[in-house]
Amino acid sequence: MPLLQTIPIGPDGQARLWEVTESEAFLSQGIELNPHCQQRMQGMKSELHRRAFLSVRHLMALAGYVDKDLYYDAQGKPHLSDGSFISISHSFSLTAIVVHKNIPVGIDVEMQRQKILRIAHKFTPFLSVQPENVLLLTHIWACKESIYKIAATPGLSFLHHIEVWPAADAFYGRIPTHPGAGQNSFTYFSLNPFEALAYAGVWAALLASRSANETLAVKSYEVASANNTLY
Repeated sequence: MPLLQTIPIGPDGQARLWEVTESEAFLSQGIELNPHCQQRMQGMKSELHRRAFLSVRHLMALAGYVDKDLYYDAQGKPHLSDGSFISISHSFSLTAIVVHKNIPVGIDVEMQRQKILRIAHKFTPFLSVQPENVLLLTHIWACKESIYKIAATPGLSFLHHIEVWPAADAFYGRIPTHPGAGQNSFTYFSLNPFEALAYAGVWAALLASRSANETLAVKSYEVASANNTLY
């Protein structure tokens, strides 16, 4: 099927999800790749990866962009030529993008799997790894991955640098403003979980420094720290 879900993010942003069920030939129709992306796709041995890659271009088209509008920096972070912010994710047969005109954003989607119970200690201090925690742990991973995509900071550790915590129906997160140089100041993010089919995901947005939203995040961090609910 084509577009699976659209998630509005205020007046200037949207996240979109695509379930990849179409053939590679079908998804190739109407898509013109720039030389860099053409080379990337040709290097993909997995047909599913190539189909996911092409489906992202269809999601971009829905947002008003073509492949030549997309470029990557030295850290592999995607950018749009008009200055809007974009993030891309895929897991098995689900792909996702988020685009916002004004705010740095990130997105991550993950299939919910029992495997996450075995690797949770690598990315979170959360100790309860019972089967009923698969969804929560998947959201924690997606929170940290979406923050990592925005920050694009080499050496940023999921376990030691990225903290996330629940707040009502969402999450907040923070990282040291200068990882490795002490923890006197932090950059804060709003984190918004969603579910689709057998997947869980999060879209993240950078919170402006000294804004009312950042103040709420700081206060909620103090509560989470007191309640031992920092992930």
